[in-house]
Amino acid sequence: MAGGEMTPRPSEVSGEVPRGKSVLAARMQKAATGETGIGASPSGAASPAGPVPTALEERGGGGFRHWMYELLRQTPSWLVSTVLHAVMLLVLALITLPPPPSDELRQLVVAPGEDEPLEMLETLDEPLEEINVEVTEAVFETTVPREMDISPMDQMEAAAVSVQLSDFGLEHAPRSDVLGQIGAFSGNAFEGRGAGKARLLAEAGGTEGSEQAVARALEWLAAHQFPDGSWSFNHQLAPNCRGQCRNPGELADARIGATALALLPFLGAGQTHRQGKYRQQVQAGLYYLVNRMKVGPEGGSLFEPGGNMYSHGLAAIALTEAYAMTRDKGLYGPAQQALNFICYAQDPVGGGWRYQPRQPGDTSVVGWQLMALKSGHMAYLRVPPITIQRASRFLDSVQANDGANYGYTDPGQGPGTTAIGLLCRMYLGWPKDHPALERGVRWLAERGPSKTDMYYNYYATQVLRHMEGDLWKKWNNEIRDWLVNTQAREGHERGSWWVNGGHQTDKGGRLYVTCMATMILEVYYRHMPIYRKQSIEEAFPLD
Repeated sequence: MAGGEMTPRPSEVSGEVPRGKSVLAARMQKAATGETGIGASPSGAASPAGPVPTALEERGGGGFRHWMYELLRQTPSWLVSTVLHAVMLLVLALITLPPPPSDELRQLVVAPGEDEPLEMLETLDEPLEEINVEVTEAVFETTVPREMDISPMDQMEAAAVSVQLSDFGLEHAPRSDVLGQIGAFSGNAFEGRGAGKARLLAEAGGTEGSEQAVARALEWLAAHQFPDGSWSFNHQLAPNCRGQCRNPGELADARIGATALALLPFLGAGQTHRQGKYRQQVQAGLYYLVNRMKVGPEGGSLFEPGGNMYSHGLAAIALTEAYAMTRDKGLYGPAQQALNFICYAQDPVGGGWRYQPRQPGDTSVVGWQLMALKSGHMAYLRVPPITIQRASRFLDSVQANDGANYGYTDPGQGPGTTAIGLLCRMYLGWPKDHPALERGVRWLAERGPSKTDMYYNYYATQVLRHMEGDLWKKWNNEIRDWLVNTQAREGHERGSWWVNGGHQTDKGGRLYVTCMATMILEVYYRHMPIYRKQSIEEAFPLD
């Protein structure tokens, strides 16, 4: 420095930005201090008096736009690109798309609402094994459920409302559809419910009057179905009844058992969820059962506190029969899982079944479980031979008179338990000329039908039907005419039955008695006689 003058720095003379500062920062600093961008006076003289006019003041309203233009022009292109991409990413992040449709099991939820439809689909996020569905009690004004299609994922015929019965029906479906190769109703014990129904009805002793009684009974049952597809042993709770019919049962909470038992007369008459006058009722009932199955390592449980293993056995029969009659792959999984649970619940020591899984058995509960296993076997479902061997061992433990009679939990000769035991022996392969079987059948025939015990009548009628011959003709004439003549013909009870007495009548009420009586009148075609060739070929495998 000489003579007190300040030598300007190269950056001030050239207008270059000092190191460490960006162009944007430098221009912002100059704009804040009012500099023109030329730098300080080289002579160091004082600035002229008064404020220095700024670019904004010189250009009026256009100064800010010019400043922004200069700012962006001198900003590096990479910085502008970065800012623009950041803004675009922020905008895209704010855009939400609906999730893709789930492949998991969909469950029908029925709940009351003033303006809402009765059904809505709810997706379950839990694994299938953790399904835990509770029964929802609801009362609506309508009496017949809206039509539901309970088809599998590969779709059945179109229906008013399309609902998947069960995804695990496909997951466990057999690779080879054996029933699809032989056709529905053909080659198994359910053939009589199809095209051969009229022939078997005439051959076995059914009449026009007995068929009319069956038709009236199905009407009564349909009128007492709940909007969610279920039935109750307290039939008076049904919206269309509201106490008009007498003799309600005590097991109002055993909805699974009541629903399964009510479905059996429809299936026995050839009504399925695919065909028939009552296909909507059958659809809704089957869906109710499947929707309440709890699937776990032991199988698919339809056990309920009010009905225990009775309910499960009845539900397993309904599912296996419906599967056998329709070949609906959506029913394969539920039917097989129900059989799996029966196998798990068997007493591993004594071979029987009772109220709770794996308890020492009683003949009454054993009868329903074996009927389910037999129906499943005839539908080409898997039934382990060890399960059948153990069941035979249980029957050995309660038989009397070398197998002609049977007790409840110990050897005995009760009428009902004897009828159950003999029918089970038929299912397990005793030949028609087995001495104990012949003696037991004669013992039942001599007692004749009961006017108070429909449970005994149900099993004994099947035993005599399978034996055929003169004993059957005599038995049939008596039981058939008595049932036709005692069916209610007036009022809301029209089509139903009631007898006071017998096994579980107070628990099941009018619904229970009506179902048992209807199935007795369907005995002509409900199952093919066991000792005909095609039925013998479908005996249980024992090894």
